[in-house]
Amino acid sequence: MSETKKTLQLEVITPDAVVLQEKVDFIIARALDGDIGILPGHTAMISALDIQEFSYDQDGTRHILAVSAGFLEVHDDVVTILTPAAERPTDIDLSRANSAKDRAEHRLQDKKDSDIDVARAELALKRALCRIHVVNHYRGQ
Repeated sequence: MSETKKTLQLEVITPDAVVLQEKVDFIIARALDGDIGILPGHTAMISALDIQEFSYDQDGTRHILAVSAGFLEVHDDVVTILTPAAERPTDIDLSRANSAKDRAEHRLQDKKDSDIDVARAELALKRALCRIHVVNHYRGQ
């Protein structure tokens, strides 16, 4: 009798849509305190996520998403990601991401902005760089 391969059920959910609902073999996520590798049988946990290139393996192939922070829950081999935004590399408009990066860098160079504006610009820059990195990674650059 053959053994059934253990997998994780991965669900990536934004306020607008369920972006992904797949059986996967392995997940790598960046929590606020470091990277997490998740295999079937992982202990239950909840963690805050950083802006990141989120990756998962499915049938021997690595897949990536740009994830804009959020939360991760692991329970009974179901991994749920709740995030404001998650994009596949093929859905990212690279010119728009580069424009967002340029705008954020310009705001950060303008020293007269308030602390709140600087923090928002830093987050915008981090999101833009993540999106650019995901596209470049996908294209093999």
